[in-house]
Amino acid sequence: MGKTFRASRLPAHGAEPGWAALLPARTPTPELDRAFSADVVIIGAGFAGLAAATRLTQLDPGLLVAVIDADVVGNGASGRNSGFLIDLPHDISSGNFGADAATKSRNEITVARTAIQLYAGLANENGWNRDILDPSGKYSVAMTNAGTEHLTTYSSKLKALGEPHQLLGAAEIAEVTGTRSFKSGLFTPGAVMVQPVALVRNIADLFQGSVRLFERTPALSIETSSSGCKVKTPKGEVTADKVILATNGHAESFGFGSGELLHVFTYASLTEPFEPSLLGGLRKWGATPAAPMGTTVRRINGPGGDRILIRSRYSYHPNIKVGAGSMKSAAKLHDRKFADRFPDHRYLKMQYRWAGAMALTYNTVPLFGELEDRIFSACACNGIGGTKATAAGIATAELVVGHRSPLGEIFQAFDKPQKLPPRPLVEVGARFNLKMREWRAGRE
Repeated sequence: MGKTFRASRLPAHGAEPGWAALLPARTPTPELDRAFSADVVIIGAGFAGLAAATRLTQLDPGLLVAVIDADVVGNGASGRNSGFLIDLPHDISSGNFGADAATKSRNEITVARTAIQLYAGLANENGWNRDILDPSGKYSVAMTNAGTEHLTTYSSKLKALGEPHQLLGAAEIAEVTGTRSFKSGLFTPGAVMVQPVALVRNIADLFQGSVRLFERTPALSIETSSSGCKVKTPKGEVTADKVILATNGHAESFGFGSGELLHVFTYASLTEPFEPSLLGGLRKWGATPAAPMGTTVRRINGPGGDRILIRSRYSYHPNIKVGAGSMKSAAKLHDRKFADRFPDHRYLKMQYRWAGAMALTYNTVPLFGELEDRIFSACACNGIGGTKATAAGIATAELVVGHRSPLGEIFQAFDKPQKLPPRPLVEVGARFNLKMREWRAGRE
């Protein structure tokens, strides 16, 4: 007997991300306005959905794949990313070097580098320039002595894993960033920096023939039966053998992951352009903080001048929507963080501000696999969406067609998401935990 899963809400992304504002306006593909048949329908055209579609066509070029998205490609969570494709374990404060920790770290590296390899391959095949995807590596930076200790601990972990890196003193990191506010830094060469909106748009624009993309086409319901699935949209429907959910936290909108997903937003601000000569250092670099929940900083350059991106603040929103008060609070924090790092340039104003959603689980595992007959999930990225969501999309595509790989084995070995405590406790606990972790990060 079939089942029906109706969407209880549709995505509400809020203000346009600055990455999109820096590009020409997108002309979206036509919305679905008829009945359409495919072998696989993917709901969501972000990192996970686009990766799943790409991998499906690599594995079986004869498959007809439909991709639908409620918005325009690049306006969702993937286009709100800070543009770091990080190839190494992200918790740089961890000092656990046991066998289990080493295996976990190597699995994380496999997950991340599989995602990066997909994008690097597409960039090479299609001649994308470094404004879209730049294999430049990244920095971690410390504002305090405690942050420097974290970087030193992380360096020891990388040495144990045999991963190349370079610790930098205050003068060396100043040569990179153009400011003497940082006490130390650590460079890792394997990370890739992207313009996230340009990246997902360029992937979407590659689709033709066996992959059909329909933008501004929200999925209203999913119906399953012994003969296949039907995804209904406002003006049409897609009939397919299988469905891939690539909607991150909005899997819960269809009833999947209910009581298992934490909906957390992070925030970014991007300065007005400035003359490159006003700030020394490199014109393009990206730096993550030495402490979890700290502040990410990135410098980008373009024809209008250079800009600085600041990303900081995490907040819990179970309705998957951010209000004006949260944006205002994040904006004040960003202004303080910017002035602390670039005191001689505090006069620069923020031109763009936006928020982006993440879906977390209590035990930090993805919502992955066949959730119902014919319905597969590549959701709950648990942060670091550029690599984790992409890898989830790849692994889900492989699962759908029965292809085995080291990545797939890692994903299939994950535990299932744990149930959260009752909602009142979750709301109090999540907000308290985020505030405490932000407080502990301090200046970082």
